[in-house]
Amino acid sequence: MYRRMGGLLTAIGDRELGYRRFGAKPRTLGAWELRYDRLGNRLAGVGHVELTYDRMGNRLRTAGGWTLEYDRMGNRLHRIGPYDLEADHMGNRVRAVGPMRLDYDRLGARPRWVQLPDGYGPLSDDLVLALFLVLHLQKEESD
Repeated sequence: MYRRMGGLLTAIGDRELGYRRFGAKPRTLGAWELRYDRLGNRLAGVGHVELTYDRMGNRLRTAGGWTLEYDRMGNRLHRIGPYDLEADHMGNRVRAVGPMRLDYDRLGARPRWVQLPDGYGPLSDDLVLALFLVLHLQKEESD
């Protein structure tokens, strides 16, 4: 779900994202606190999950015990922890995160639906974390 004005992501499934009054960076995801580095630019943690970056500080390397894997050039994320990612033919939009399929709005800019195959219940904490990180990285890249 997104805000009508400003287009900020407000929920992933039943977990709402909280923002400061005029802020553009989320501060909470459901019960999880989102922490940023000292300058407030880089996401440093989601709940109890600490995030680490490469030496240059611009590419996310780990999320807790999960490793993030990129293509040979280091530009496109291919895997986050146990979840493979699938992108469209241009590689601009992630179409799948593990078992989840993403469907985008008419302009193709924002994901509007996440579908799980039959047999999956509501989004688990791991799936919400993986999806949030993928959406966060996509937004950071587009900004």
